[in-house]
Amino acid sequence: TQRRFVDDAGHELRTPITVIRGHLELLEEDPEERQKTLALVMDELERMQRMVDDLLTLAKAEQPDFLALDTVDLDRLTREVHAKAEALAPREWRLERVGRGLVVGDRQRLTQALMQLAQNAAQHTDEGSMIGLGSALGNGEARLWVRDTGPGIPVEQQHRVFERFARAGARRSGGAGIGLSVVKAIADAHHGRVELDSRPSAGATFAIVIPTDQPVAEVEIK
Repeated sequence: TQRRFVDDAGHELRTPITVIRGHLELLEEDPEERQKTLALVMDELERMQRMVDDLLTLAKAEQPDFLALDTVDLDRLTREVHAKAEALAPREWRLERVGRGLVVGDRQRLTQALMQLAQNAAQHTDEGSMIGLGSALGNGEARLWVRDTGPGIPVEQQHRVFERFARAGARRSGGAGIGLSVVKAIADAHHGRVELDSRPSAGATFAIVIPTDQPVAEVEIK
């Protein structure tokens, strides 16, 4: 599994490197063409940076200090993520529901996971489309979700979307199939899970569910 992961990571990183090298080798003197080439190169470099950051997150997820646990205000977290998501893309970002209460978790990691889901939703919807965000607290669990109105995910592909470097037509995030793996790693680290509800042509709802009934004394609060 580790060998396949390294092979896949090498393949994904090799592609933007090849694109960058090829365009730089053909860099023209015309200022307009140079500007187009530089813009393309910068876009590929940013994609590589996101990929490397995701790979580092996945590597850190195996370490005991991956989470900095503290008490998190679910209401505040939900509203902060909604405000940040509005800057991602011109969509109708709708705050559907806000859970009220405190949970034990890593606020930054949970924000990272939700922003990844929001970015994923933006990538699979058109300008002006509705994307809903929300949270709820009850039955010993905190649920935070992102709901899009995109094309949805075929049932036969849903079990693969959280795999690292998911292929074969499965819905990808971040252009490299790593983003949803990061979301799952963060949920798993919280002893939680990620749920997916989707049908073709009916959008997709991704929810991070974390338990709230674990005693605070049993977790390390930083």
